[in-house]
Amino acid sequence: MLWVKAFHIIFVTSWFAGLFYLPRLFVNHAMETNKDALSRLMLMEQKLYRFMMPLAVLALVFGLWLWLGFNISGSWLHAKLGLVAGLVAYHLYCGKIMRDFAAGESTRSHVWYRWFNEIPVIILLIVVILVVVKPF
Repeated sequence: MLWVKAFHIIFVTSWFAGLFYLPRLFVNHAMETNKDALSRLMLMEQKLYRFMMPLAVLALVFGLWLWLGFNISGSWLHAKLGLVAGLVAYHLYCGKIMRDFAAGESTRSHVWYRWFNEIPVIILLIVVILVVVKPF
């Protein structure tokens, strides 16, 4: 099971790298007016999102394997699973934002995207504390 745990950590870390960077691209996208730069940002967003999706799936698969293989339980786990569900929703919402940008339908400011960019940081902080400390 140590291999499963190692792969879970690797894919979660890789997925989070994308979750940290994609909204940062949205900040730049919301501020940009140059048509060529906008096209480049859209291409970067699309490529990153396509790269992130299998990382997310693999992180979830290995996490599920750990949960079922170790028969892990506890209130902390329920809280963690709720946060993971929120993170999946965040990931999918990033896809919607990306499609809105591509369709020219995004109306939010770069400031909104700066705040939006902080959500995965907060979730990561709480999840790590839940997993390591197991406060309840």
